Amino acid sequence: MRTHSRRGLPWIAAVVVLAAGAAGAACGLLGSRTQAEDAIEDHFKYGSIGTEPTVGIPSALWRVLPIVFEDKLPKRPGTGWERLGFVNEGSGRPRPIGTTDKGGRVGLNCATCHVGTVRDAPGASPRIVLGMPAHQMDLQGYARFLTATAEDPRFTAGNLVDAIVKVDPDFSWWDRLTYRVFVVAATKKGVRRLTEQNAWFDKRPPQGPGRVDTFNPYKRLLGLDIDADNTVGTADLPSLWNQRPRRGLWLHWDGNNDSVEERNKSAAIGAGATPESLDVAALKRIEDWILDLQPPAFPAARLKPAGVERGRQVYQTACASCHDVGSAKVGQVVEIGDIETDPERLNSFTPELATKMNTIGSGYPWRFTHFRKTNGYSNMPLDGIWLRAPYLHNGSVPTLRALMFPEERPAVFYRGYNVFDWDRVGFVATGPEAERDGVKFDTSQRGNGNGGHVYGVDLPAADRQAIIEYLKTL
Repeated sequence: MRTHSRRGLPWIAAVVVLAAGAAGAACGLLGSRTQAEDAIEDHFKYGSIGTEPTVGIPSALWRVLPIVFEDKLPKRPGTGWERLGFVNEGSGRPRPIGTTDKGGRVGLNCATCHVGTVRDAPGASPRIVLGMPAHQMDLQGYARFLTATAEDPRFTAGNLVDAIVKVDPDFSWWDRLTYRVFVVAATKKGVRRLTEQNAWFDKRPPQGPGRVDTFNPYKRLLGLDIDADNTVGTADLPSLWNQRPRRGLWLHWDGNNDSVEERNKSAAIGAGATPESLDVAALKRIEDWILDLQPPAFPAARLKPAGVERGRQVYQTACASCHDVGSAKVGQVVEIGDIETDPERLNSFTPELATKMNTIGSGYPWRFTHFRKTNGYSNMPLDGIWLRAPYLHNGSVPTLRALMFPEERPAVFYRGYNVFDWDRVGFVATGPEAERDGVKFDTSQRGNGNGGHVYGVDLPAADRQAIIEYLKTL
């Protein structure tokens, strides 16, 4: 039983570089809210990690984009940014979880990729779970939405300032002036630069919600020829729970780094921070918190005690050597010829990229030194595995039942629907509701293969079902 945790803080594909100079000065005049949150949970959800100076969208503009360009949003549940998978908790918060506001710009942070929702039934209210993979968040969709707005003839200073004033009548005359003269035009230019930077999207299958291509964007950042590269690195977003026992394990889906702290910084830089803008102290506060952050327990009333006990016994024989903390193989890389899962993510991280990754942070005490190239995928602990669906490194298997019974793995299913399937253990992935509210996932596309990881298939069906019952308790 091998399910892999790819990385703590993955690359955020929606990178928006605003024009420097006048536009930056104008944005700075709009005020600065540093998000120095007192509670660590609030800091995680809304606090800055340093992405705003380089990838921030002007705050007032960000607020109205999904209003003015509502027709450019996908037809998914919710309103505004929720239709791209952002999570709103209400409580008077002006922005979704995972967004920051500093220096008059909205950036993204760790929670963008590591906060999810779950519903007990179709009519139930969603529960927000911190540290859970953001299975509903469509990062590539966010980038494509921004591109679509900038290419729309309605993206004019007049239209957008009018929309801002309608939402915020107190928007000052000076702010209106700077937006009309500098900010809107600079943002449009920056988003068009995003389109150029992300042209590699068009050579690969869509990523869809809950997934991201972590390392291919680094190739452009580090001077490698992404235009000559055809690899598909799309992989599932991981959980952030229990990072302390992961220290020293080989991390990321392919086991290319064994430093939790280095992995976190690399992800923050991938999210848009630079070595200069990275807020090391803010990130350190999150790092310390996730060391012992616990996943929520599977509802006890839904467990079958007899199955749990039988499953524990079978698991110890069939799975524990690879996945239990302290076992010989946990955090070690399994050769691709053994695990036989889709090789695209593995192939996307090249030896050349590993070498380049170890140049990031030159001149800083935290310079990267731990990246390496491997030839397989890493075994990881299975804590909170019930909320880490879909499974395998690329999220190609919707439920634990389908993982343990490979003949039941669907060729097509729907991701991003948050109603839980308590029997099969995962999110409901088929049927009219999932099709209406989710996003189609086709396992025939490159990088989406659902084969491999067939360990335990020789066990009796009753034993495999018992393992699933036990896994609910991890």
